Amino acid sequence: MTVAALLVLAGGTYLMRLLPLVLHDRVALSPRTVRLVELGAVGLLVATGTWFEGAGFAGWARPAGVAVAAGALLLRMPFVLVVVLAAATTAGLRLAGIG
Repeated sequence: MTVAALLVLAGGTYLMRLLPLVLHDRVALSPRTVRLVELGAVGLLVATGTWFEGAGFAGWARPAGVAVAAGALLLRMPFVLVVVLAAATTAGLRLAGIG
């Protein structure tokens, strides 16, 4: 199941990066559409890195750290602080035994 999910996500990422190159001369995409496709590819990579470690679930500490980082970014905190908050959240939860 996990391998299938990773293959689907990898295929989606590959297609989202390939389609603008293939369709560049045939279809005119708005700058907003291009930006959304780029963000979608990054989102897929973040999703796989957040939820999976090897062939299994990464545990709840990592997604919690990513959620804290997303919240800090939405609040427009400095990037160094975003990284420190995310790492501290993940480490704290792992120390507490929440994987």
